Amino acid sequence: MTHLLRGLCLALLLTTAPALAAEITGRVIGISDGDTLTLLSDRRRQIRIRLAGIDAPEAHQPYGSRARQMLAALVFRRQVTVMVEDTDRYGRTVGRVIAGGTDVNAAMVRRGAAWVYRAYSHDPALLRLEAQARAARRGLWALPEAQRQPPWEWRRPRRTNGR
Repeated sequence: MTHLLRGLCLALLLTTAPALAAEITGRVIGISDGDTLTLLSDRRRQIRIRLAGIDAPEAHQPYGSRARQMLAALVFRRQVTVMVEDTDRYGRTVGRVIAGGTDVNAAMVRRGAAWVYRAYSHDPALLRLEAQARAARRGLWALPEAQRQPPWEWRRPRRTNGR
């Protein structure tokens, strides 16, 4: 199953970003938040990885620490493969993370620990997973509606105010 999932992810990556088709493997040694981790590559390099297509609540947002814990439960100290898609403006490698045959990006959305980052995601499967999590009131979708602010909206006024 792992080889099939990797093959499907690689095929998707090759059709959407052929110039960036790369795969990184290594052990996860740190979790910054619900969508960013640090990988110690097989070549002994530390690489910051941003999970592609998703956006988890920030640390000071409702559900932020829980999203970080969920990501840690999925990947911390585990061997993972990253299907590289891009590099973001902060120099982080952006990609799809696979751990033990599990698509971690999708798992975070399925569990209600992250939103689909609509500005950057082109994966209709993630949108379906988000709709299912919302309907089942999983994770952050169980919070009162007033506490469910997408992280990109939560960050906007903080950036404007110079924080």
